[in-house]
Amino acid sequence: MASGAPQQSSQMAEETPGFLDAFLCDFPAPLSPESPLPWNAPGTVLSQEEVEGELAELAMGFLNSRNAPLPLASSLAHEAVSQLLQMDLSEFRKLPRQEEEDTEEEEKEKAPVTLLDAKGLARSFFNRLWEVCSQWQKQVPSTARAPQQQWLVSIHAIRNTRRKMEDRHVCLPTFNQLFGLSDPVDRAYFAVFDGHGGVDAAKYAAVHVHANTARQPELPTDPAGALREAFRHTDEMFLLKAKRERLQSGTTGVCALITGKTLHVAWLGDSQVILVQQGQVVKLMEPHKPEHQEEKERIEALGGFVSHMDCWRVNGTLAVSRAIGDIFQKPYVSGEADAASRELTGSEDYLLLACDGFFDVVPHQEVAGLVWSHLVRQQGSGLQVAEELVAAARERGSHDNITVMVVFLRDPQDLLEAEAQGANGKSRDLPSDLSKPENNTPQRS
Repeated sequence: MASGAPQQSSQMAEETPGFLDAFLCDFPAPLSPESPLPWNAPGTVLSQEEVEGELAELAMGFLNSRNAPLPLASSLAHEAVSQLLQMDLSEFRKLPRQEEEDTEEEEKEKAPVTLLDAKGLARSFFNRLWEVCSQWQKQVPSTARAPQQQWLVSIHAIRNTRRKMEDRHVCLPTFNQLFGLSDPVDRAYFAVFDGHGGVDAAKYAAVHVHANTARQPELPTDPAGALREAFRHTDEMFLLKAKRERLQSGTTGVCALITGKTLHVAWLGDSQVILVQQGQVVKLMEPHKPEHQEEKERIEALGGFVSHMDCWRVNGTLAVSRAIGDIFQKPYVSGEADAASRELTGSEDYLLLACDGFFDVVPHQEVAGLVWSHLVRQQGSGLQVAEELVAAARERGSHDNITVMVVFLRDPQDLLEAEAQGANGKSRDLPSDLSKPENNTPQRS
């Protein structure tokens, strides 16, 4: 997803025909059965429930890599996915392996999961996408050109000293267009997932939590409830995948869904989101940690225990008390998320979402000062503020993967000017040796 200011609608209107022309020049015809796929299939098999999220992610990654305008990419992905889901997918059905049938008795009582050939689906899906591009080359629907609210988002993520990068993040300002929501409420979705024991769970959550959120019937009336249910259902879906594929990983997560003038946040584990309003940190949530009394009592009531080794751990193993996945620690490690909502007044500065690799070493109350200092040095440019925050966490001794996402709710230049005036109306002196802002271009993540 794009990190930085979105394109103006006039610029996008100019780029859309050019993108479609270039795409159809590179792919003048649908793929034949012998043609190589232009993208990697999302695994070997997909369940019916996984198809929408996985193919939408496949299309968005491919279209973004070709610099498609984000509203166009989201609308193309939605239309192609919708057309594919209207097809009879029985031709892609695959029989499970024998070992996948050897499940526990209670699993046998449940309806069997229909598995579909991912590679065959990916090929058919590309041809649906090609057909949509061909149709839209003649006339682009107004929904694909609709101007969106502009968001400035700064994102930075590093592996740090860990052997693998197990964090994932999502920046989706075109939530409505990706899922074909046509009501008048603007929606934007942002999330950070911090995996452990492998990247599979974090990668899965970064594909399916927002897709499951969009499918919840209560989304228009109870967005926070929709987020909670999306976390729960994504956990349920991943546990089935983990059984099929013998996966043991898990992931904490935090997300923010902005619907019109209301902020909704949901979280599972110790990834966190904070709000900064007029230079002051506003606490939105309480992270789930094993040592917290409520979590400890819940785990012990289930027959588990919390003990301290190098840190507080559930059953002497995991240092998180709630997560998607962690199949061998269910139900002690819960997949039930918490959520909260808050009305936005227009005086909010920004949201900061990050994993514990950041928050374990940078206290909440220091965030506003670090961001302010960066904006001063960069003369109001916020594009690289996440990179500076990640560097601060690393300098303070974090060895974990670190992901930071800053979602500005007001123009950083306005924040700088308002802060300089000070709450009491007195002018706040700015350093005289301000360096010129770096010439940063929006990055893709």
